[in-house]
Amino acid sequence: MSKKKVLGCLLTGAVVTTAVTTTVMKNKAKKTTYKAESIDPITPREMGFYEKYVKRAIDVTCATGAIVVFSPIYLGVAALVRAKLGSPVLFTQDRPGLVGPDGKETVFKMYKFRSMTDERDENGELLPDEVRLTKFGKWLRNTSLDELPEAFNILNGTMSVIGPRPQLVRDMVFMTKEQRMRHTAKPGLSGLAQVNGRNAISWEDKMNWDLKYIKKVTFKEDLKIILDTVKKAFIKQEGITQDDMATAEDLGDYLLRTEKVNQSEYNKRKEMATEILEGSLKDYGDK
Repeated sequence: MSKKKVLGCLLTGAVVTTAVTTTVMKNKAKKTTYKAESIDPITPREMGFYEKYVKRAIDVTCATGAIVVFSPIYLGVAALVRAKLGSPVLFTQDRPGLVGPDGKETVFKMYKFRSMTDERDENGELLPDEVRLTKFGKWLRNTSLDELPEAFNILNGTMSVIGPRPQLVRDMVFMTKEQRMRHTAKPGLSGLAQVNGRNAISWEDKMNWDLKYIKKVTFKEDLKIILDTVKKAFIKQEGITQDDMATAEDLGDYLLRTEKVNQSEYNKRKEMATEILEGSLKDYGDK
């Protein structure tokens, strides 16, 4: 068989494998995503041609290429996490995703490499983040290596390479309807806020960068953000945590600390977040 035929067979096999893997992962993702039913709807945004038809193909290509090319790094980091932090190697967390036609966010499982221990107190409660976040865990976060598994979220269609970073459900419930417009774009591995200060900037600035991004989603802008991300995350190695905190401060805690919400409103919205997350248990039972 000629070299051209061999190459053609390999390329065909790669395309078929990618298509099958992507389909399987999308079907699995559907079983673990659910609707944030308790939240008020917002008006969905009309997507342009690139965002609607081209961006997904680029996402699949980039995610597949990253998993193949960096597979030794995936295996190496997984082995380190297993040795230093134990099992499980992967950490999953429910995050708000794309707003549906009904104006409510879907909530999906986001994958990351584990960066904290599961140490608990005498009552079985997890110890504070600053206690459970080890030196190794900080290194993982500062190098962004903990985020490598999000490539599988990109493959299953719950995330994109570029878009507003998916925050926590307990952050979403404190956002205004205008700020929640960020969820009318698929959440991304990196975004404008990440290349313009990450967690060193205020919550308001982060939201404003996200809202600026969704005004005009283009290939040129996405490419620029990708290049800036590589420079900041891997060359300059900028961390994701705030200077005086082990992890980023929740939006609700920030609003309460700065007296932008009172204790009563804070408690009410925290209850809403709990209600949304508890809804996942019912949905999983129905599937």
